[in-house]
Amino acid sequence: MESEKQVQSTGEDVPDPEEEEKRLAAAAREANRLSELRLVLLGWRWPGKSLTGNTILGREEFRLERAAEFCVKRQTEVEGRQVTVIDTPGWFSAQTTPLLYQQEMVRGASMCGPPGPHAFLLVIPVGMFTEVDRGRIEEHLALFGERVWRHTILVFTWAEVLRNMSIERHIKREGKDLQWVLEKCKRRYFVINNCIFGEHPQLRQLMEKIEKVVAEEGIYNPEEVEEKKHLDQKQNRELGARPKVNSAVGLAKLDVDPPHNSVDGLTD
Repeated sequence: MESEKQVQSTGEDVPDPEEEEKRLAAAAREANRLSELRLVLLGWRWPGKSLTGNTILGREEFRLERAAEFCVKRQTEVEGRQVTVIDTPGWFSAQTTPLLYQQEMVRGASMCGPPGPHAFLLVIPVGMFTEVDRGRIEEHLALFGERVWRHTILVFTWAEVLRNMSIERHIKREGKDLQWVLEKCKRRYFVINNCIFGEHPQLRQLMEKIEKVVAEEGIYNPEEVEEKKHLDQKQNRELGARPKVNSAVGLAKLDVDPPHNSVDGLTD
């Protein structure tokens, strides 16, 4: 009654909490909205990585039948913003990825244009996820420096095989190795349906998730990563060039003065 009287006395309507929450969320999305997005696709060969790129572009630009050895750059417009997608060479699941492929993957981050990509989309197919899989991801993302994890979103493909199982239950069932990857990504993940062609209903959600990452973490800058890598290498070289101290000599010097005679306590 008191609140009703207050409304009547002021002549103003009390805003509905649910509507107010929606309004604030819409305002936040608009504040985070970017006129351009630059994305880098990472993952194994054949997990739906290139297909995810085609879904984002809304057309087939990345050829699925070829074994990609080089990065491919394509652009489109999504929700009124320009989107650049870089498809990188997929890494091998059971053998070491050739050095040239690794170098080409790293080059993909620079192909986005300055200052760098807004996000890395790490594409993983739904299915068995092992300790080996985790190791391969850790190995290849290390090429971009530790900071890359702050800009990475895990994108699950082939989620159709789950049928009635939720992605949350799948993640929990897969155990500690997939959990480790998710924790490194700050549990940022997205499930995409690559069976839908043309105008995709999920793209707006994906774009908003990417913009949220940028609002929280900024933009990944490959030049800064390279500078840090060179600095670390220089420091390691300097440490390696320092003369080694002979530990035996060092210990001998510590024992130059003989201990006092504890029996008679006499001195010269």
